[in-house]
Amino acid sequence: MAPEGQQHDTAESLDDVAVVEKLVASYDRLRGQIARTIVGQENVIEQLLIALFCNGHCILEGVPGLAKTMLISTLSRQLSLSFSRVQFTPDLMPSDITGTEVIEEDRGTGARSLRFVKGPIFANVVLADEINRTPPKTQAALLEAMQEYQVTAAGFPHKLPRPFFVLATQNPIEQEGTYPLPEAQLDRFMFKVLVSYPSEDEEFQIVKMTTSPHEAPTERTLNAREVMELQEIVWRVPCADHVIRYAMRLVRSTRVDQGGVPKIVKDYVAWGAGPRASQYLVLAGKARAILKGRYFVSTEDIREVAAPVLRHRILTNFNAEADGVTSDAIVRKLIETLPADASTTLDESLARRVFAG
Repeated sequence: MAPEGQQHDTAESLDDVAVVEKLVASYDRLRGQIARTIVGQENVIEQLLIALFCNGHCILEGVPGLAKTMLISTLSRQLSLSFSRVQFTPDLMPSDITGTEVIEEDRGTGARSLRFVKGPIFANVVLADEINRTPPKTQAALLEAMQEYQVTAAGFPHKLPRPFFVLATQNPIEQEGTYPLPEAQLDRFMFKVLVSYPSEDEEFQIVKMTTSPHEAPTERTLNAREVMELQEIVWRVPCADHVIRYAMRLVRSTRVDQGGVPKIVKDYVAWGAGPRASQYLVLAGKARAILKGRYFVSTEDIREVAAPVLRHRILTNFNAEADGVTSDAIVRKLIETLPADASTTLDESLARRVFAG
């Protein structure tokens, strides 16, 4: 008979497997529910869910009219999460986001006291629309809340609700009158997700759906508790050393001052990605593995999440701008150049037993 502590660990591990199996089954249902409102954008939806389950934040970049706001609000409804949208403008103050202290007077005693009125940041999912249109002071207030998961007012901390997920949008067209996020602040975002134009068939479906009175009913798929359970489980997904080293090699190959970097990096990169990129690659790989129904991380998972993790962490130089070389092109070249370890597969039943302890 196993000791009491060992029995508890085994039961907890089996519970983890059961939670993962339940959420994997819910993933396809979640995508089906979102598809009733949002046409296409499968990669965008997958990347948002990966970041959410890793407890990370995202920047979405795309031209206006691509349903970014609708996608995010639909996702929050499907996950039974509270949603808040903030339109960032040049006159937006930090207190407009975080909240402010107001004076209240007791009508009976006449005594006055301060009461904190929560701002729109106190929601599970916060859409920071056009974050680069507000001054750095306001940007910093949002980014501090993202990092610390709390807001401090009059010296008192106020905890933010969990899970807490910030999605910031940027318009790649209009740059006049904007305040671009510095690289150090961009590094706080786990993913930079590109929202592209729909295909012809997808656009036909969009026009057909949005010009008719019928509204497809949707059902809630997960709740906040289940999301937080998966966030905890992601950290416990096993990742082999050769997969971690592959992620590290991918990141270290973006640094110009490292020896043996590819020619495309020497020619077109000013600054490469830091250690946080390696951490996010491994975490995102773990979340993707779970969403795909696997209990281990492969180098394929790392390659699939490399672009959203690295594209905003690779600072290109003037030569890249002149030759039209983007950070995405550099990431694709690195993936083609760097060999993956041959032992990247693991028997599914063995991986499940490892995950279950």
